[in-house]
Amino acid sequence: MTLIIFFNANFRDGKLKSKTLRTIISYKPNSAKMNKSHVIGVDYGSDSVRSVLVDANNGEEIASSVFYYPRWKRGEYCDAALSQFRQHPLDYIEGLEATIKDCLSKSGLSNIGETVRAISVDTTGSTPVAVNEKGIPLALLPEFEHNPNAMFVLWKDHTAVQEAKEINLYNQNSSVDYLKYVGGVYSSEWFWAKLLHVFRADEKVRAATYSWVEHCDYIPFLLTGGTDVAAMKRGVCSAGHKSLWAEEFGGLPPNSFFSSLDPLLDGIVDRLFSETYTADKAAGQLSEEWAQRLGLTTSVVVGVGAFDCHMGAVGGQIEPYYLSKVMGTSTCDMLVAPKEEVQHTLVKGICGQVDGSIIPGMIGMEAGQSAFGDAYAWLKQVLLWPTKNLIQEVEGMSEDNREQLIATLEDKLLFRLSEQAALLPVTEASELAIDWLNGRRTPDADQSLQGAITGLHLGTDAPRIFRAIVEATCFGAKAIVDRFVAQGIPVKGLIGLGGVAKKSPFIMQMMANVMNMPIRIHKSEQTCAIGAAMFAATAAGLYDRVEDAMKAMGQGFEQTYIPEEKWVPMYTKRYERYRALGAFVEGKELRALTV
Repeated sequence: MTLIIFFNANFRDGKLKSKTLRTIISYKPNSAKMNKSHVIGVDYGSDSVRSVLVDANNGEEIASSVFYYPRWKRGEYCDAALSQFRQHPLDYIEGLEATIKDCLSKSGLSNIGETVRAISVDTTGSTPVAVNEKGIPLALLPEFEHNPNAMFVLWKDHTAVQEAKEINLYNQNSSVDYLKYVGGVYSSEWFWAKLLHVFRADEKVRAATYSWVEHCDYIPFLLTGGTDVAAMKRGVCSAGHKSLWAEEFGGLPPNSFFSSLDPLLDGIVDRLFSETYTADKAAGQLSEEWAQRLGLTTSVVVGVGAFDCHMGAVGGQIEPYYLSKVMGTSTCDMLVAPKEEVQHTLVKGICGQVDGSIIPGMIGMEAGQSAFGDAYAWLKQVLLWPTKNLIQEVEGMSEDNREQLIATLEDKLLFRLSEQAALLPVTEASELAIDWLNGRRTPDADQSLQGAITGLHLGTDAPRIFRAIVEATCFGAKAIVDRFVAQGIPVKGLIGLGGVAKKSPFIMQMMANVMNMPIRIHKSEQTCAIGAAMFAATAAGLYDRVEDAMKAMGQGFEQTYIPEEKWVPMYTKRYERYRALGAFVEGKELRALTV
């Protein structure tokens, strides 16, 4: 089947303009390969992994499945008070097998195992793990199975704050600025800071570590039956944004940079990687073991992995200079721009800009907020504490009724708070918050910063506090846009992706008002997994370019939030108060650190 779709076709002298014609030609799928072709996208989030089975011809979702990490759900290996968040590789592996098999079963297609052409994976990041020479995470070895330092260090783990500060200070005296492509500031959420922290904290893990691997690189390696970590194909997405890899440097910074920072890092660069790959390339084919476990064939192509927000931006049909906001527990804000237009512009204080990290052939830029949905979840848990901890003392209530009550409150609380918050009058003096409850990612990463609420009085209630926190997350989002624009990268519009964008009109309308910019909400509830499926289709050769897969398989947009002009002046004033409060909080934090 030949598929040709005209997009804004313009004619001159009876002929189609050549630029549009090239777009049409590139949009033709490889029809000989497309007949009865399915692909699988796997999206690893903070709490669960989701797989989707997708028709590669049109992006139709055939089936989906979610697996909640059991060890993570039980709170194992984590200590929120220490900002330690670790995940056991078995949670990932069990979820991978369970969700893919469930998708295949739900499809109802008798020959589905023969029509799946490819699998691609996205993960949170930076979420690295210590592995041995065979590429096996140390936590899968008996001697380390319960050691948190041998597990994946989740993106939100901030135990490496001190190490990040040392990297930043050390780089200032380096003859080469190795942080120039990651916004000039290294974060405790990233690859090297976490590696150094684990090496300092655990001598046994350090001695057993051969290499250090991102989650998004490990899963394709696992699926393809990898047994030599040196042969692992590392994605340019994770390498460029979190590991300081850059073509200008010839790869990673040299061993001398790290060994001088701390002798514990001496030699580790030689056991990592020098070459990277974009996510439209194949990491290999499904191993015989995994083909049997999943009920697929060894001809299934496994794509190179990438981070969830980067593939999610593609699933959400990103456009040049449109900021795609993947809004979940945190936010990842993605922007793509043609290389010839960016040229030598470097945006300070973001999470990096990497050639091909989102769409191959374009510069991908990443920013974000360390707490977004997590900020609302924090307030929710604070408000539910009395119920959860005192309900056992209520006489005459059965255990089933207690569980039902808690479940109802958890399900309805934020919705009802949104309803009430929307009715509140807002003045310059209304309660004001800072959204750094999990530190600040962008602009200028600093995970030691903390949140704040001011303007409290005896009339302050839960809806008012909720409203202040929502407003703060929107102000934090505006600060990101302001940084891009100030550094010479225009932001033409916003694309909202993820659970918060789909489920909270109150938050999205406030964001449009604060930004004074429309926000288009994508139809798909699974943009990250769908994006992974698009990359899988491209890696399998079903499409020549990821842009072609994005156009053919994209689901479009369902809603646009337009700024309410009556609120724009008030939010402009309150944003300035937010900035002033943030400067005060940051200054107070800095003084405390120097005492």
